[in-house]
Amino acid sequence: MKIAAVHTHVLDHELDTAFESASMHFKRRQHCLVEIVCDDGTVGWGECLGPALLNAAVVQAYATGLIGRDPLETEKLWLELYNRLRDQGQRGLTVTALSGIDIALWDIKGKRFGVPVSTLLGGRFRDSVKAYATGSFRREGVDRVNDIAHEVAGYRDEGFHAVKIKIGFDVEEDLRVIEAVREAIGPGMRLMIDANHGYDYLEAVEVGKRAARFGVDWFEEPVLPEHLSAYRAVRADQPIPVAGGETWHGRYAMLEPLTTRAVDVVQPDICGVGGFSEMRRVADMAALHGVRLVPHVWGTAVCIAASLQFMAAMLPNPPRRDPIEPILEFDRTDNPFRQAVVKTPLEHRHGVVSIPDGPGLGIEIERDALARYALKEA
Repeated sequence: MKIAAVHTHVLDHELDTAFESASMHFKRRQHCLVEIVCDDGTVGWGECLGPALLNAAVVQAYATGLIGRDPLETEKLWLELYNRLRDQGQRGLTVTALSGIDIALWDIKGKRFGVPVSTLLGGRFRDSVKAYATGSFRREGVDRVNDIAHEVAGYRDEGFHAVKIKIGFDVEEDLRVIEAVREAIGPGMRLMIDANHGYDYLEAVEVGKRAARFGVDWFEEPVLPEHLSAYRAVRADQPIPVAGGETWHGRYAMLEPLTTRAVDVVQPDICGVGGFSEMRRVADMAALHGVRLVPHVWGTAVCIAASLQFMAAMLPNPPRRDPIEPILEFDRTDNPFRQAVVKTPLEHRHGVVSIPDGPGLGIEIERDALARYALKEA
């Protein structure tokens, strides 16, 4: 079996209502899928985190090094591709594009041996995971406090055990949002806050001190991801556990945050950190430093499936009778092709998501949806 072709699929949809985090404005949903075709007809699928068109271009730059190669040599191919663009960047697009390729190769490997990727990773410790709802972005033309309180009440009614909300805009308004959310979901649901690196150190510490009384599980991306010393200062100077890592691509970017305990919770995204091959290394690094790992997930059902396969094989932590189970980030924002790209959607049931047990990622792609949502050329 040899690799015969590498294709990218840039999916696009213009939103009826734009929304924004503290760092990004979303007028469109765009994601890049990677399709690797072998000469025996086996097809593997992956996804890249981040700007779809740019990821697609880097994937195609990597593609010439894949044609005619053995797709089962995932470690060897990962290193060769990484080295190809090492001088131009050891993180960012060079790694997010490589992530999509690596996921597709592991999908092929699972199909070749007729087992889920989680089995190839060493075995499944669980067949389902609890999901937490991610949403509550700022929307134009609405009262933000009431809008988000109403939104999270809906997640409570759907059966989610936890919700993550977006802050990072204005300290006083953000605190009103946090208070309204806690009132809306009640004391029994877990609550996380995500500033998308919208604050400086002083703002982050003030928010952390004043929001702690609302029972916040973690404070995600409080400051810029480059400012690791500020991460450490925020962690030391306010009481809420600090989380981050979706923008630290690859093991080398994760090294300093883990060794210096810049975060209490590290959040690699399998579609951005380097795929299954690199995610395993980051998970081992986190375990060695006693840092809890909760994957970041933002994408289509391909990303969700890859994340679920990895979470199925995550080691119990700590190794006790009732270990802390991993939880799945479950995006609830507007994205009509998120689940449409697969024949069997990966939806939750009362806040719980089953992990596919078919070969590879355990999904089948719906090609009609790929055609329907393909980015139209200008």
